[in-house]
Amino acid sequence: MNVIKSSIEGVLILEPKVFGDARGFFMESFNQQNFDEAIGQHVDFVQDNHSRSAKGVLRGLHYQIEQPQGKLVRCVRGAVFDVAIDIRRSSPTFSRWVGVELSEDNHRQLWVPVGFAHGFLVLSETADFLYKTTDYYAPLHERCIAWDDPAIGIDWPVTGETPRLSAKDQAGSALKNAATFA
Repeated sequence: MNVIKSSIEGVLILEPKVFGDARGFFMESFNQQNFDEAIGQHVDFVQDNHSRSAKGVLRGLHYQIEQPQGKLVRCVRGAVFDVAIDIRRSSPTFSRWVGVELSEDNHRQLWVPVGFAHGFLVLSETADFLYKTTDYYAPLHERCIAWDDPAIGIDWPVTGETPRLSAKDQAGSALKNAATFA
């Protein structure tokens, strides 16, 4: 596995070794020992999630203020622009974001540690998005930061139309008003 450090400490792009030939390909999508070595610590994953979304759908920017989740994410069908935002007030990179394209073609994964908000925009006609989490979904503790908060300034690859958002995501708060981590 190739590990690429992002511009924010702890957020990593992981590229698995892919073995392909005329029949298709094979790759090891997760190996606990290799993953722990890549991130420099052991984490236990407790939940796997799978979403399917249409082109132009934006999901996020989500996090849980209690029962925070680390997330290992990947796109197994289609392509997405995936974003992690540092919302740890004591961090020197507070409010900075990292964005990377994840797709069925590049097989990349993104490790989003605890203390980050996360979201993605679907670039292809449809996208199947998988994520492993380090804690269980807790709707009472889920929060959402506005995808277009100018204080964060995410450079979403939006072409023309406003992204399609859920009601929850439309009601996302500005970072300055959001509950964050210490």
